[in-house]
Amino acid sequence: MASIPVLLLLLVFLLSEYANAQRNHTNKISLGSSLSPKANRTSWLSPSGHFAFGFYPHGDGFAIGVWLINQTEKIVTWTAYLDYPPVYPNATLQLTRDGLQLRIGAANVSTYIADAPPGETASAATLDSGNFVLYNDSDVIWQTFDYPTDTILGGQNLSTGNELVSSVSKSDQSSGQFYLYMQYDGNLAAYPVKSSGLPYDIFWSSGTNNSGTDVMLTLSRSGVLSLRGDSLGGRILASSHYSDKKNGSIIYRATLDADGIFRLYSHHFESNNSSSMLVEWSSLANQCEVSGFCGWSSYCSGVGANNGPCKCYPGFDFVNSSNKFLGCYKNFNDNSCRRSEHPAMLYRIVPLENILWGDYPYSSVQMKKNDCGMSCLEDCNCGAVLYMSGACNKYKLPLRYSRASKNISAMAFFKVILKNITTPPIPLPPEIFGPKIERKRGLILILAITLGSISCLCFMFAIYTLFRYRHQVYRYRNLSENANLGLIEEFTLRSFSYNELEQATDGFKEELGKGTFGVVYKGTIPGGNKTIAVKRLERFVEEGHREFRTEITAIARTHHRNLVRLLGFCMEGSRKLLVYEYMSNGSLADLLFKAKMRPIWKERVRIARDVARGILYLHDECEVHVIHCNIKPQNILIDETWTAKISDFGLAKLLLPNQSKTAVEAERTAGYFYLAPEWKMNALISVKADIYSFGIVLLEIVCCRSSITVNVPTTDKIILSSWVYDCFMAGELEKLVEDENMDFMTLERMVKVGLWCIQEDPVLRPLMKNVILMLEGTMDVPVPPSPVGSLLDS
Repeated sequence: MASIPVLLLLLVFLLSEYANAQRNHTNKISLGSSLSPKANRTSWLSPSGHFAFGFYPHGDGFAIGVWLINQTEKIVTWTAYLDYPPVYPNATLQLTRDGLQLRIGAANVSTYIADAPPGETASAATLDSGNFVLYNDSDVIWQTFDYPTDTILGGQNLSTGNELVSSVSKSDQSSGQFYLYMQYDGNLAAYPVKSSGLPYDIFWSSGTNNSGTDVMLTLSRSGVLSLRGDSLGGRILASSHYSDKKNGSIIYRATLDADGIFRLYSHHFESNNSSSMLVEWSSLANQCEVSGFCGWSSYCSGVGANNGPCKCYPGFDFVNSSNKFLGCYKNFNDNSCRRSEHPAMLYRIVPLENILWGDYPYSSVQMKKNDCGMSCLEDCNCGAVLYMSGACNKYKLPLRYSRASKNISAMAFFKVILKNITTPPIPLPPEIFGPKIERKRGLILILAITLGSISCLCFMFAIYTLFRYRHQVYRYRNLSENANLGLIEEFTLRSFSYNELEQATDGFKEELGKGTFGVVYKGTIPGGNKTIAVKRLERFVEEGHREFRTEITAIARTHHRNLVRLLGFCMEGSRKLLVYEYMSNGSLADLLFKAKMRPIWKERVRIARDVARGILYLHDECEVHVIHCNIKPQNILIDETWTAKISDFGLAKLLLPNQSKTAVEAERTAGYFYLAPEWKMNALISVKADIYSFGIVLLEIVCCRSSITVNVPTTDKIILSSWVYDCFMAGELEKLVEDENMDFMTLERMVKVGLWCIQEDPVLRPLMKNVILMLEGTMDVPVPPSPVGSLLDS
């Protein structure tokens, strides 16, 4: 009988605990509740006490986010305003009917963190899953799980088109160097942030390419990390080795860490309030497998997961010795290479074994290992060579994505100036690097023997030379008349006859487009399956083959991944044709203005950077600097890998002297709004004219509409640049991009860069190298002035 009261007390206790648990589980944050770094309440806890939402210390102030509470450290799982500066201690976060309102400072400046429907918020809650949610009367209207930063938690998904961005470090949740993208082809892939986003930039992937557009990354509450989709089914990446604890709980999170490795963690919370953390799975075992883990011109030489030191190439020093991840710079200049008659005398070759990097060579030739290192000495473009599988691959500097490992069989040779040599060079033949006196003696001896031999042989060849002379002269004249000899000596282009190109294009049947310089036709190279684009030039000088050959030679010397490549030519009398690589996805104008499915935001950002890099190469990096004079979406073509390439560069000089004005007049009709104001005033044309045209194109890429559109609801939207500037000044940039999953910071940066580029005064327009730095976020973009008059003057 004595046991009955004990049982009753136990029953009462259990009912009390159950009631408390129910209240805690449904304990919602009511309207009017607030948080502040200097108030008694700085965060809202989840019922279990494992998660908190609110203010946490960050830098010189505070950030707002969700974090997992451990005994040893605070692990942030979500951050609001990821790349914004910290807020001050006098900030206040309040739950209102319109959402979660952040008030900053005495001026009471306010903004809303949660993008909830206005007037519908009734309550909020921090859930035990780590999800912070806003409710209306009964449903969730906003949640942090929909906007992941670097982490997904148990019960959270990463849907197609979304990404995780690594943090700078454990203590700094700003955007870091890497991102994990759930691609539209079903592949989960990790990239460096500062990359083109093309397949060769991927350093880890799930290998689920072509699995459909419905694939998403999921993490279950039991610790199963998997990819799921209708076409794919289920692909498990990792799973926990632990089952649910009876005397505690386990929380799982998958995080793209600051070092670029995607990891699955488990956090074990015991009933005695102790906790521990375990790494359940890592996407990569070695940090050196992460592309971009070490900066430019440095390589990663680590062999373990936590050992990844960065080292400089021979002839390079660290940019910052206290932060070796920033990369290295060349500690000598080689400006004298091109001025020297014997550039090989200035350098030595330093070998480095078991190393590999991720760039593409500009030359690859089969040769012996020692010859490979020596071949770089005479080439002023060569900074390093990589010998692998019998091939000698030449590279320009700087290099990226480099790593060293005993499992790599490649051998690298670096060209280092003699006075800076610090490591033993590879032995090279003494006839190249021996003393000058010994070399001269050898040359004199060789010259004497050679002259003697020639004197004896001259009589033997005299008669033969006489008979061959007329034949050679006749052949040379024929080649000169066809303008082929000079071209063959100057660059390796294929010379086509007019009949060949007429047959290749089926009588110039399929027209691809028409521009300032002529009509473009689709064709196929005779005897092969290679598709080409043939441009039949118009309005060019009929005579003056030498001038035409000079300009085509200059065009052929330009090689860049963002320029359309010239493959060949035809020049028979007045008929002049150029043969280009075929761009299967048409022009940027077709994608932006005509296509049913416009490019997504991330693709448009990449296209804008591609175009900028192509213009930078034309202005500053190629041997013969080129002003394009005709930058517009119709002259920006897209290849099969969706890389943007610029066409029609270098052709402006080929117009008749009295036709440059005519060409401009034609552009006034077809592309008036891409022309810089100096064209209209007949002023001196510089590279700043291309900057102006790029600015107009950049705004078109952002807004997915033409620079002038009549079919708009209000007249203030007719001229794109004027409308963009009005929206920028009014703080309404979201009007420019509708129904887009875009990054507002990137949108604001691109708009400001575009407005700087279209300034009426050329002096105010930035150089293209600064444009690229601003687009990539490396350089700050100041607030641009109004481009007054630059668009409305006739």
